[in-house]
Amino acid sequence: MSQRKRRFLVTTQTLSARLVKSGEGPTYRVVTDLVTFKAIADQTGGAYSLFETCTAPGQGTPPHLQHYEDEAFLVLEGTYTFLIGEQKAELRPGDHAFVPRKTVHAFTNSGSTPARMLILVSPGGIHEKFFAEAGQLIPDRANPPSPNGSFDPGHLVAVAQKYGIEILPPSS
Repeated sequence: MSQRKRRFLVTTQTLSARLVKSGEGPTYRVVTDLVTFKAIADQTGGAYSLFETCTAPGQGTPPHLQHYEDEAFLVLEGTYTFLIGEQKAELRPGDHAFVPRKTVHAFTNSGSTPARMLILVSPGGIHEKFFAEAGQLIPDRANPPSPNGSFDPGHLVAVAQKYGIEILPPSS
């Protein structure tokens, strides 16, 4: 008879309850996406970070993988096409995808209107630092400036590598 090991995240840190309403949370433009921080590692005992992302039609992420984090996606609005490993799927509101660390994945807003989803990353902390360093803080989320075209792919790749995120060529 085999025994299953149970793993639990145990923290001695005292955490506080927190409510974050729609439209609240620091927002960064990362390439063309708007990424709003809903929960950061300091608020969750390091268990996870939670982000809302808004993606313009035809935009998304290149193929990439995280070496240290698992990632979960929940589509709120619009349609995303996901690549996870060799699997390609269209996700609509209410659909969920889980991507274990070291798994190549990418997503694109395949609809004709902006799309939104929640992204949960575990453990927390790494992605929030990546977004803050690679992106531009947007003081007014309700009126974000348009992407200014000054995106530097080399900077994005370097910052990603610093945080254990590997950006791959589109054919990967």
